[in-house]
Amino acid sequence: MAEAVVMPKPGNNVDSCVLVSWKKRIGDRVEAGDTLCEIETDKAVMEVDSAFAGSMLAQFFEEGVEIPVFTNIAAIGQPGDSVEGLRPAGLAQEAVTSPQAHTENPPQQTPATHTLEERRQAAISPRARKLAEHHNVDVAALTGSGPQGRIIERDVRAAVARQLTMTPLAKRMVGQGGYEAPDQGTGPRGRVVAADLTPGAAASPAPSGPADHKAVPVQGVRRVIARRLLESLQTTAQLTLNRSADAQALLAYRQRLKTSDEALGLRQVTLNDLILFTVSRTLKRHPVLNAIYVDEIVYQFHSVNLAFAVDTPRGLMAPVIRAADGFTLSQIAHESKRLTTACHDGAIAPAEMDDGTFTVTNLGSLEIESFTPILNPPQVAILGVGGITLKPVEIDGEVTFRKRISLSLTVDHQVVDGAPAARFLQDLARGLAEVDLLLAV
Repeated sequence: MAEAVVMPKPGNNVDSCVLVSWKKRIGDRVEAGDTLCEIETDKAVMEVDSAFAGSMLAQFFEEGVEIPVFTNIAAIGQPGDSVEGLRPAGLAQEAVTSPQAHTENPPQQTPATHTLEERRQAAISPRARKLAEHHNVDVAALTGSGPQGRIIERDVRAAVARQLTMTPLAKRMVGQGGYEAPDQGTGPRGRVVAADLTPGAAASPAPSGPADHKAVPVQGVRRVIARRLLESLQTTAQLTLNRSADAQALLAYRQRLKTSDEALGLRQVTLNDLILFTVSRTLKRHPVLNAIYVDEIVYQFHSVNLAFAVDTPRGLMAPVIRAADGFTLSQIAHESKRLTTACHDGAIAPAEMDDGTFTVTNLGSLEIESFTPILNPPQVAILGVGGITLKPVEIDGEVTFRKRISLSLTVDHQVVDGAPAARFLQDLARGLAEVDLLLAV
């Protein structure tokens, strides 16, 4: 009897993975523990091992496809075993690459029939289901545009738009494709007018200008990152506050570390390490920001699981320093370097990317003065750090130039108000300006 190989769920916030490559081919002998394929989330690459021995009978998906977790991706058994019952729902028989799929008398295919209840239980992402329940959308009537027909958030939003009251022109524009309607329009009693529509997800025509261009499909992990960043903006109320902090003490302490005794192992401590250290201590006094927001419940944490952005060839990653508030500066520096190296080498474990309670993203080394960081849901806050520049400040009645570091804090305004966010930034700026004192505590 054939056994199914299932797409694993590498983390709590992962609902799909990209199949990067198959390590076994159809007909290959497989032993328990053999690596069958490599998969990738927006966070890490990992291997999928076989739990049983046999022959690779079928592979239900090609490389490069994004697949929902817990979906059957292959079948292993003895030659001649049937794989029909293991094929994912909605997957055409021709998609199964299996020697047994081509017999002299193939079974007759008949159109699939499903009861209403079966259609209601069709694959649907958690976000899409929650949105459908909120707007009372019947998911059984929807056609999914996700992998293997999975219903995703944009499908539900399109259904919500169809339920809205629209002007004839707006209705015609949405009906022809290429435009999406908001939940409420600017017309009388919320009527959607043409000006309210935004360009949709329809494919754009190829450029009509010179042919000296390269078309780069957004696929694989880049597509996963793109979708999740868009979902972040669509599902949270993001508010960004900006200020700067005196960086004189920060730079002076960093210089002392660079010239310290090599035996102390402090020369490699970076400005970012000092910032991470200061953030971890400051968050302890502002639990409203050291939190996540899930299903209308805010969970505030006593320990700081500090995520930080890492730029890699595969895209942006955010490994987590767990319990960073209990680490010394040298321990934070060591852990941040270890995690950064693992991200660049593609060796980061999925568990090392999960359970962050706050994120820091630093573009100061690229001479960016300020920017608007995007939330990493379900976290309710993210700190953007810009470059250090000379700015005029008044000290004892005189204007002088001081080196100051740019800070941008984005919060989910659904659960964090502006004043608590501003107080955190104020406290953080004070900690950075007096980092030498903070280290002595």
